[in-house]
Amino acid sequence: MSRLALTLPEVLPFATELEVRITDLNYGKHLGNDAMVSLLHEARWRFLRKHGLSESDCGGTSLVVGDLAIVYRAESFAGDVLRFEVGVTDLARVGCDFVYRVTRIGDGKVVAEAKTGIVFLDPATRRPTRVPASVAGLVAP
Repeated sequence: MSRLALTLPEVLPFATELEVRITDLNYGKHLGNDAMVSLLHEARWRFLRKHGLSESDCGGTSLVVGDLAIVYRAESFAGDVLRFEVGVTDLARVGCDFVYRVTRIGDGKVVAEAKTGIVFLDPATRRPTRVPASVAGLVAP
């Protein structure tokens, strides 16, 4: 079986902490895929908010997720506090990637690495548009 491989910058410029709730667990009694996607969304929302942006008004554009990849490295359970590091990479004409490193605070173990491919839309036409300067300036080194 081939595995996804994500290459993240060593340092990501933003971090926030979120606790795994009992409702985030799946039948295997660990953090479920659907809950991880929601936690990544929350971390992205917090990152944007820190920069005075939102998903519906991101430098005069809106954004949509074009693709998503998650590589799991360890399990996580209810009560775990996870550190979500977030950055922007791979700037293109109408999109970029938001990348994430998720680490369990208790033992420093990387739980997951992820990326969301973002496409920017003109809110009036709903057509792809150039990456706003306010986002282009956030690209991680």
